[in-house]
Amino acid sequence: MGSKPMDTAHLKIKPLVEPTKDIMKSPIHTYRWHEFFPREKSNIGVVIALWAPIILVYFMDTQIWYTIFSTLLGGIYGAFQRLGEIRTLGMLRSRFDSIPLAFNSCLIPVETSDAKRKKGLKSYLHNRFKEMEHADKENIAARFAQMWNEIVTSFREEDLINNREKELLLVPYVSDQALGVVQWPPFLLASKIPIAVAMAKDSNGKDRDLKKRLDNDYYFSCAIEECYKSFKNIINGLVQGEPEKRVISKIFEEVDKCIAEDKVITDLNMRALPDLYNKFVELVNYLEKNDEKDRSAVIKIFQDMLEILTRDIFEDQLSIVESNHGGSYRRNEDTTTWDQEYQLFQPSGAIKFPLKVTDTDAWLEKIKRLELLLTVKESAMDVPSNLEARRRLTFFTNSLFMDMPDAPKVRNMLSFSALTPYYNEPVLFSIKELEEENEDGVSTLFYLQKIYPDEWKNFQERVGWEEELKESEELMEELRLWASYRGQTLARTVRGMMYYRKALILEAFLDMAKREDLMEGYKAAESVTDEQWKIHQRSLFAQCEAVADMKFTYVVSCQQYGNDKRAALSSAQDILQLMRNYSSLRVAYIDEVEEVGDKKMETAYYSTLVKVALTKDSESVDPVQNLDQVIYRIKLPGPAMLGEGKPENQNHAIIFTRGEGLQTIDMNQDNYMEEALKMRNLLQEFLKEHGVRRPSILGVREHIFTGSVSSLAWFMSNQEHSFVTIGQRLLANPLKVRFHYGHPDVFDRLFHLTRGGVSKASKSINLSEDIFAGYNSTLRGGNVTHHEYVQVGKGRDVGLNQISKFEAKVANGNGEQTLSRDIYRLGHRFDFFRMLSCYFTTVGFYFSTLLTVVTVYVFLYGRLYLALSGLEVGLSHGRFIHNHPLQVALASQSLVQLGFLMALPMMMEIGLERGFGKALSEFIMMNLQLAAVFFTFSLGTKTHYYGRMLLHGGAQYRGTGRGFVVFHAKFAENYRLYSRSHFVKGIELMILLIIYQLFGQSYRSTIAYIFITFCMWFLVLTWLFAPFLFNPSGFEWAKIVDDWSDWNKWISNRGGIGVSPDKSWESWWEMEQEHLKYSGTIGIFLEIILAVRFFIYQYGLIYHLHITGNNKSILVYLISWLVIVVVLLVMKTVSVGRQRFSADFQLFFRLIKFLIFVSFTAVLIVLIVLFQMTLQDIFVCFLAFLPTGWGILLIAQACKPLARQVGLWGSVRALARAYEIIMGVLLFTPITIFAWFPFVSEFQTRMLFNQAFSRGLQISRILGGQKKERSSRNKD
Repeated sequence: MGSKPMDTAHLKIKPLVEPTKDIMKSPIHTYRWHEFFPREKSNIGVVIALWAPIILVYFMDTQIWYTIFSTLLGGIYGAFQRLGEIRTLGMLRSRFDSIPLAFNSCLIPVETSDAKRKKGLKSYLHNRFKEMEHADKENIAARFAQMWNEIVTSFREEDLINNREKELLLVPYVSDQALGVVQWPPFLLASKIPIAVAMAKDSNGKDRDLKKRLDNDYYFSCAIEECYKSFKNIINGLVQGEPEKRVISKIFEEVDKCIAEDKVITDLNMRALPDLYNKFVELVNYLEKNDEKDRSAVIKIFQDMLEILTRDIFEDQLSIVESNHGGSYRRNEDTTTWDQEYQLFQPSGAIKFPLKVTDTDAWLEKIKRLELLLTVKESAMDVPSNLEARRRLTFFTNSLFMDMPDAPKVRNMLSFSALTPYYNEPVLFSIKELEEENEDGVSTLFYLQKIYPDEWKNFQERVGWEEELKESEELMEELRLWASYRGQTLARTVRGMMYYRKALILEAFLDMAKREDLMEGYKAAESVTDEQWKIHQRSLFAQCEAVADMKFTYVVSCQQYGNDKRAALSSAQDILQLMRNYSSLRVAYIDEVEEVGDKKMETAYYSTLVKVALTKDSESVDPVQNLDQVIYRIKLPGPAMLGEGKPENQNHAIIFTRGEGLQTIDMNQDNYMEEALKMRNLLQEFLKEHGVRRPSILGVREHIFTGSVSSLAWFMSNQEHSFVTIGQRLLANPLKVRFHYGHPDVFDRLFHLTRGGVSKASKSINLSEDIFAGYNSTLRGGNVTHHEYVQVGKGRDVGLNQISKFEAKVANGNGEQTLSRDIYRLGHRFDFFRMLSCYFTTVGFYFSTLLTVVTVYVFLYGRLYLALSGLEVGLSHGRFIHNHPLQVALASQSLVQLGFLMALPMMMEIGLERGFGKALSEFIMMNLQLAAVFFTFSLGTKTHYYGRMLLHGGAQYRGTGRGFVVFHAKFAENYRLYSRSHFVKGIELMILLIIYQLFGQSYRSTIAYIFITFCMWFLVLTWLFAPFLFNPSGFEWAKIVDDWSDWNKWISNRGGIGVSPDKSWESWWEMEQEHLKYSGTIGIFLEIILAVRFFIYQYGLIYHLHITGNNKSILVYLISWLVIVVVLLVMKTVSVGRQRFSADFQLFFRLIKFLIFVSFTAVLIVLIVLFQMTLQDIFVCFLAFLPTGWGILLIAQACKPLARQVGLWGSVRALARAYEIIMGVLLFTPITIFAWFPFVSEFQTRMLFNQAFSRGLQISRILGGQKKERSSRNKD
């Protein structure tokens, strides 16, 4: 607050004071137009033109200061919360030894809570993990193993890792107590044993290098110790014969003695160790197969290993075998076999092989682990290789070191529900949808295979994918699920939310399991058969499921499910399939039933909750999941959908939720197994005081999982990520103005049910229902907090059109908030600093965005006034023209415009979580991929819809669609979407810049002029051409030709009742004026006032024509209006002639048009020859008269009822069509020129899909590959 007045006073206000005094003292009379007040001496117009941009920037630049403040303070808070301590696999490896303790401290309940736990700053600095007591090591390791392995298993089920990576990441479910060593995951120990063997072989009796490696690498020593003890354990377990046992025990005694005396390298011959290593690897492979046919080979390996040990490794101590067992065990010098009297390991009982069935499971786990330790020779530094798996693992392990409440037992935790509203979004992709090709021959399935190549390979490995078997129904169902889990589908959301139940079952098992159950492992309890379950109805796993179901409920509110079911739509079948897959899933919907009442049929509305029905098959006693079954059915007084659809959908279903907490989840969200494990910790926050009261809403962070699809999705995900992390972190503390911005937050259910619910649903005003829930909670004494140790996945829009529709919806919502009583009440009840914080983090952000664009308009119209009036010439020698304050103000505006301010918190958060080097590289890459173009274009979207909302109201929900952008948007579609929000405004600013370039005087040949005009030209070009730059295949010639034909067809089609806007320009044009129907008198008046600005062009420019000389008479201006009237009359004549004569008197009508053309040409020639009209005059006439026509058009649209009454509406429509054609040609011409050059299309493809390129997607290869596949299929 203190820095802003100082900055404003010294940089903006003070330097303008003296020039303003000079302007006021020195009257200027060098007018170039007809001046209505020629004797005015104060030059008030000049002062306004100079000061207006400064004043606007004064109101806008507080947003800049807030952004800087939030970046610095949010970064400091994040550092104290220990974000980014583990951000790479290397960091994970280095701290993995402390992770079991972190698991135990955070996720395992304690009998007595730590009453003296540190709070505040100390909590960020102290070490919260006590040393592991010897008595607890076994239980802690067992619990850690169950949780860690479930997380790894979920990664495999999601196809983030393959089978090999899963085996490398797993720890033994049951630690082998006979080994007496800590068994770390094999990915930490991989390649250690082959390296140790090689180092021992090359040691030449000197152990210096090996000791140095052992001292520096903890996991190196762990791998050697575990491998030796496993070797010893396996050999002792396999050898059963007494003579063999004596030999083996003596050998191990000697080795243990050498280890104890630290003389392994010096006393034993290590050159033969690789031979022993290879034989042991062979033995492990045979043990893994466990086949009776391999018994003789196993015996041979034992004999060979004994020979290597006795003859090679113990070369100076061979007598240990001879002295103990006599000559009968000696190897004959002249033969290659053992003495026939008795061969070691040969008798039937000497070796326990093959293993019995009861021993197989425990041995198999041990053998697989040992095989990995021995055979993985390459480093496992890249395990897991999938980027998403890495991100999730590092965030989860990092969160265990953050401050979070102690976990209670599942029986004692707060119960909660999750609620998801669903309308008609995709549930599961059908095979037809996956294989349907777009115009380029690219199907959704093919697209997903190229974006996620590693996950596709993992999927094929998991399901045993074979081309000849791919038509099987089971594989097709798996394929649908795999693709759906990578889109923004209901199936993905349901799978994620049901991880809560799975996590609670696991945690309940760890809470209730006795020591023997814990040692057997969760896997054994989970795999209990149906028969065992029937016999032991109160088995441990059954109890765990019951406890989990008491603590968690998931309700999906599918309002159309009943109608879809009656219509036999595929979406209803897919929802039923989800209920079959997850038996505890509940679905709520509005059931419309025709009932007889008062002797007539009436529609009754019921809020209904269903679950999957359990029916019994006549041939089986097992329950079979079949159709749905009604649980509750509540009659409603009338239709439920009276307001906005989404909040009403939530409101009717909230009665079916249970528990103290309620997590509202959007349809395009996801959840993860590892994050679900921390839910009971999060719910404990409701019992803690945060400030003066307990929380009513627990905010959690989101991860945007759609960032890798395209560069636009990457920009959007980075922008969104910075808001849901560093932005909300600061809003919650210290500003205390965090509200509810999305649907991962957890509500205090009882608090909100008794205070108006979680969703306000009034039509239009509650378009953004999320934030109104936060307003309502705060106004009623609630407390909203933010917690960053839990994250939930979130999908965002991935194409420019989708993003623009989403931002339009949010801007409309903020406009409604600006006019709402909620903001008014908050402003009255907050203290001054909290009120400012609330303003600049909600509606103030959008108002500042609006001022950013308004500043450009005010500056350019001020310069237009100075240039066209002639005052700028008179001021050109004064010291007040090249003023520093204006440059500072416009530089501030440019920072906002280009998106650099948004990049500050983005870079800080990326730097915190992934390193500042990574943040800098991402910032550079984003700008190379034209991120500034995207942010500047978004600025126009927010400004247009927020400003229109303030003027006229009428906010409406805009469905964005959540599909993959693998298609080319037609030119007509882009024109419909961006014509009013960007194209019209861009052309207006372009005309202003051209006029200032032609007639302006100041800033010429200065750096300031170049910088200012560059930013404004950048704004113009971005608003005009960004939709085509970010449009897939936007510069391909074949697409351009098709787009032109489609646009011509659309612009010429007549509208009418039932004709959709995407089929006819007339229908679209009428729809674009819908907001004016509901606008009030003030809105219409302001619309007309704003339209008057277009008349300034004509008034100023006609006096600059060479044809007028220096005549400043008002008659010149009136004659120019006469020209406009003549042009409009000619257009009306042509329009009427087309209607009346084009059919019956076609020749006559053509003659009239020819005469009009000849007359126009003759007049133009006369003006050029006799009145010295120049080409510049012709160009300036266009610049003068076109804005005037547009202004007339806007006023006519605002006064539509009047225009209809006087019968001019048809002429207005014809004039509007002419302007649309002019704008279309103006936009289409540069696109066509660029389409001539093939390298432009190649650049656009690489720029747009660069992120997908890094994940294996190359569009050109996709197209070529798809065509090859199609042609090969045709040949077959």
